This record gives sequence, structure tokens and C-alpha cells, in this order.
Amino acid sequence: MNRFEPTNLYKSTRRNFLKVALCASTSFLIGDSITSAAYSAEKNFHNPIFPAIAADPEVLFSQKTGRVYIYPTGNLPGAKEPGFTVWSSDNLVDWQCEGYVLRKSDIHWENCKFWAPSILERKGDDGVYRYYFYYCANEKIGVAVGEDPVGPFVDVGEIIGHDLRPQGRGGVEIDPFVFADPVSGKTYLYWGNSYLCVAELDASLTAIKKETIRDITPENFFEGTYVFYRNGQYYLTWSKNPTWDPNYEVWCATSNSPLGPFTRQEKTPVILSKRPEKNILGPGHHSFLFLPNGENYIFYHRLVVPHKDQSYSRQVCLDRFEFATDGSIMPIEPTHEGISKPVDLKSLASSLQ
Repeated sequence: MNRFEPTNLYKSTRRNFLKVALCASTSFLIGDSITSAAYSAEKNFHNPIFPAIAADPEVLFSQKTGRVYIYPTGNLPGAKEPGFTVWSSDNLVDWQCEGYVLRKSDIHWENCKFWAPSILERKGDDGVYRYYFYYCANEKIGVAVGEDPVGPFVDVGEIIGHDLRPQGRGGVEIDPFVFADPVSGKTYLYWGNSYLCVAELDASLTAIKKETIRDITPENFFEGTYVFYRNGQYYLTWSKNPTWDPNYEVWCATSNSPLGPFTRQEKTPVILSKRPEKNILGPGHHSFLFLPNGENYIFYHRLVVPHKDQSYSRQVCLDRFEFATDGSIMPIEPTHEGISKPVDLKSLASSLQ
């Protein structure tokens, strides 16, 4: 099994958050982040949601297990080998590290810069759930496949390389996002930094149809794509500015097609941004969670405060958000308080069966 067996050290609850924060190794909580985590625990705040230096949270609400899983950029404490880890919760308040889902030694085509994954759960005609894990490696994109949200995953290899960058565009091939279109039944992969491309995935979900690649870069785009469908509209959200910039923020645009063109929200194109008066800087690179009970959540990272110039130290947070009557995403207020009321995820998952 490609699993790291978690211990109680990596369980984040309201009762033991402070203990975990103060006992963790410097590779888990480094420098000023210890102060931030301890302060949050002392004030009974719930953001960050777990005591780790982590970023780029990808969320999966699994119908198979009834749990929510977060796949961030970031390593396990004291890890000698880089890779991808996963945290899970059955109530959005208490989080547990489930260990590695994919390690450097599992990936034979590249060996560094393991960033920003995206995952798709798919139940086959045989009744078996399979998970397609798209990830960055050395500024290219690969894919791995498994039969459980916590792995093990078997690497398939590179799916997008530098040769697929649009002609005349700068940037790199990172930040994949997989989207299953409920209207057409097609599955798309979006990717790019400083540009945004999309292509249809083939039936195996492990390769793209190269003839379908389209450059759909919206204005003010930098990275961190998320796409979803709601009430006849496709929503495209992304992060603007470099990830270490306190002005890192999330923008939103809509279209009547998953291929665009996308038009930014007229009244509130920026839906998540810094709150310096609350010591919240650089919130972005996000994922959304839409629950069957009508509640909407956003997972995102923010910079560790106090922030050192061009520091990449970040922490994962969770807050609620709402839609306006016209369908636009209302400005999201990033908080320290986060989510304190447990949600019965297992019951909600069973309603989707």
C-alpha cells in the first residue's frame, strides 16, 4: 500500500489544535506559522482548518465514503520524500491527515515541483468507484488512477507537456482542473499559468483529445482555475497576481458553454480578496463545495501572517459563501472563525446515491 499511516499527531480538532500546533516539527509548522496557528487555537478560531503549511486545496466530496477530502500542495511533517497528501473530514470541522496518495518514488517521468492536484470520482458500469488524480510535476501535468480517495494511486504518466503551450503565450503548464459537464456528459481538463487552455479528455480520462485544445484565457488571468455549472451557466473562477503577493485574489466570469467565451461578473468580478485589517492576505487558489442541503463552501489558501516578502508559506482555510438572486457569486468574506458547526456529510452523501 502506498500509504503513510497517520497518528493522533495529525488529527486536527478543536480540542487538540493548539497542542498539535505547538508540538509539530518545523517542517510542518515553520517560523511565523506557529504563532498564527497557536493564536487561532487560543481564540477558538477554525481557520486554518489544519495545522500545516499547505496551499492550493482541491476538494472532493466522495459519494463512496461520505467524507470530504482535501488534496493540497504540501508535504507530511519531517518527510524525506516529496509528494501529494490528503486530509479528510466527515463534518467539515475535524480534519485528519490520511497520509500520502502519491510519492516522488511513484512518479517515474519527473522528480520535482509537485503542485496543485485535481481529482475526479467516477463510478463505472461495473459499480466500482475510480479516482483520476491530475497533478503538476516540474511544471507539466500528469495523471494517476486509484480505487479509493486516499489511494494508492498508480501513475499513468505525462498528459500535458510544454509542447502544448499555445503559440506566443508565456507561462507554464500547471494547475490542472478536471470538470465533468453534466449537460453534454463530456469531461474537460483546464490548465495553465499566465494563460488558460481547455481540452476534452478521452474515454479513458487519462489522455486529452489534442484536436480539441482551445485557448480561452480571460483578462486578468494568472492561475488556479475552477469551473462549475449552475442553473444554465458555466462559472469560471481563477486567481490573479503571483501567489506570494498579498493582493492574490479570486475572479469570476460566466458563459453558456464550458469552452467560453467567459464574461466577467459585471458588479463583483473579484469575489475573494485580502482583508488587511484582519491580517488576512493573499486569499486564493480555491475549490468550491456545493452540498445537497444548499450550503456552499470555499476552500482556499492564504498567506501566513506576519508575511515575509515573496514568502510562499500558506495555510488552508474554509468559509461559507452565497449566490445573489441574479446568479452571481456574492463577495466572500474570508475569516479566522471559519466553520464551527459540524455538518453531517455522510447523510448528505447518501442522499446523492
